[in-house]
Amino acid sequence: MRLLVLGGIRSGKSAHAESVAAATDDDVVYVATARRDPGDDEMAARIETHRERRPTRWVTEETEDIVRVLADHPTSTVLVDDLGGWLTRRMDATLGWTDGGAAVAADLDALVTAVAEHSGTLVLVSPEVGLGVVPDTLSGRVFADVIGSLNRRLAGVCDSAVLVVAGRPLPLEAVHPTAGGATRTPDARTGAAAVATGTTVAAAGAPEAEAAPRDLDTVPHDFPGLGDVSYYDDPVAFPPVHPPSHSVAEEARARHLTLTKPATSLGRLEELSVWVSSCQEACPPRPLDRARVVVFAGDHGVAEHGVSAFPREVTLQMADNIVGGGAAVSVLARMAGATVRVADMAMSAERPGGLDDHKIRRSSGSIDREDALTPEEVRAAIAAGRRIADEEVDSGADLLIAGDLGIGNTTPATVLTCLITGREPVELVGRGTGIDDEGWMRKTAAIRDAMFRASGDLRDPVAMLRKVGGADLAAMAGFLAQAAIRKTPCLLDGSVVTSAALMAEAMAPGSRQWWAAGHRSAEPAHTAALTYLSLDPILEHSMRLGEGSGAVAALPVVHNAVAILTQMATFADAGVVGKD
Repeated sequence: MRLLVLGGIRSGKSAHAESVAAATDDDVVYVATARRDPGDDEMAARIETHRERRPTRWVTEETEDIVRVLADHPTSTVLVDDLGGWLTRRMDATLGWTDGGAAVAADLDALVTAVAEHSGTLVLVSPEVGLGVVPDTLSGRVFADVIGSLNRRLAGVCDSAVLVVAGRPLPLEAVHPTAGGATRTPDARTGAAAVATGTTVAAAGAPEAEAAPRDLDTVPHDFPGLGDVSYYDDPVAFPPVHPPSHSVAEEARARHLTLTKPATSLGRLEELSVWVSSCQEACPPRPLDRARVVVFAGDHGVAEHGVSAFPREVTLQMADNIVGGGAAVSVLARMAGATVRVADMAMSAERPGGLDDHKIRRSSGSIDREDALTPEEVRAAIAAGRRIADEEVDSGADLLIAGDLGIGNTTPATVLTCLITGREPVELVGRGTGIDDEGWMRKTAAIRDAMFRASGDLRDPVAMLRKVGGADLAAMAGFLAQAAIRKTPCLLDGSVVTSAALMAEAMAPGSRQWWAAGHRSAEPAHTAALTYLSLDPILEHSMRLGEGSGAVAALPVVHNAVAILTQMATFADAGVVGKD
């Protein structure tokens, strides 16, 4: 039996794990990972309390080498308490606090493999970071991402998992479809299942009616995206995201020191070239010859309630303009050597020919008063985004850019950003397509109403996309997460795309290591989202068009960064005297 025990601070998770191990009647090997630091009397007292309550017959090993202990005791009952302390010590040892966990990736892989291969009883204790305080710093967010991803991977190889809350263990069910049309979806941090049903709860607590779930075998022919969710075993369950190569990044930094310039004198260009090298696992990096832009098009019902300066018909007209080569993103892409495609996810009208049709529905619901999508539709949209990413990577894309197109789409984007970052709408609501003061007030009110509807789903990104996102945003989230899984770098565009990136990071923790921010939009919600993701924009041009235009405008800068590391002469090659 392999059991994962999750819990917050002082939840009783250690005591529960000890009771499980004691019930086996075996001699238990107890792996204590807590660090004894001189002068920390409080931690010493905690360690002593744990030691005193363990049976004397148990063997205690105070070590961080869990893999070695499991190898030494392949059939014994082993209790590991806890993985949070183990991860902290590994990240300290590898200086992995600022690299997104890349330095400990091999350690994580080795641990998961050792757990899967252990034939005896194994009880693992790990912190559920969502139930404790996580510092709002880069290192705090990195720790939360890494331990959350590790928990999810371990839950996948363990026989069972429990969440201990206030001393009470709650069994966590595996991810699987349930009866009645509901779907169990994995929690972004722990792997715990949350149920998304076809019923929402209104403000007064009464059930709110919703469209009946669609029978996927009888989907109307004009919504092709709904009929193909079987491409993945579970479109909302993502495998672990492996980070870009830490060792190649170090190799690229070392190469920069040999080039004919003072160290770090090219600033951000050097950082970008190191990032591309680490993504490609090659130094010097290969030129980015096959950048692809995918513009996800979709209308939003909330646009009918005065939150935009333009009518919904403009979405289809602009999609035609992009395909015809007359849009800003079309021009910028030609200049940067990228290709552009438009994917119709939820436009309110159709245009045969010229558009990639992955349509989920005609216009997402008005999120201030109804769900944007049904449970089936959100899964289909995420699956479509993942499928599009796979198509691009399989056809040779070496860098991906997601663009957005849809009247009213900054409203759901701001809702998602406010919910994730904890900011108020009055701080983040922008002018979008150029609304006046009255339009701004209507938009702010709609965002507040939508936030209220989704306030109980902060740890379920799929439910958030279903209630207050839309087919285009859900597809973008799937696209960005799948690109990270496929180890393909992405440039993020503006506020709408980056709000989808927040959802992608929640569904597939660690994805953000594969992204760079193309620019900073004039929309205030964009800065909040970038700050949350710890991404610094390449350009500061006050753009707010969307379409992927800001990211494509930054693409030549990335090309220049790669060329510097690839083509610039070294001190030795040029016969230039280097620094002493």
